[in-house]
Amino acid sequence: MANFVKVAAVSDVQPGNVKEYTVNGQGIALCNVEGTFYALDNICVHRGGPLGQGYIDGDKVECPWHGWQYDVKTGAVTFNPSAKVATYEVKVEGSDVLVAL
Repeated sequence: MANFVKVAAVSDVQPGNVKEYTVNGQGIALCNVEGTFYALDNICVHRGGPLGQGYIDGDKVECPWHGWQYDVKTGAVTFNPSAKVATYEVKVEGSDVLVAL
């Protein structure tokens, strides 16, 4: 059974934005896509860039270092779906965003 941990308040990550967090030693990129939250591993598989410092483009998060884009739902790189980062289940309870770690 998943252990949900509070990562942020809903108001901390506005729609169309991504922010990085460290929770229990795990780096998380928390994305808000049109009011729906997604959580991915914060480290780009290309060169280790911080996805949480990147940009939201539709339902993709783009690494700020070299522009690799990841599907926020699957964690897959857009041009190579076999390359991916881990994704985490997210739920919102009241004003809290919780991630399953």
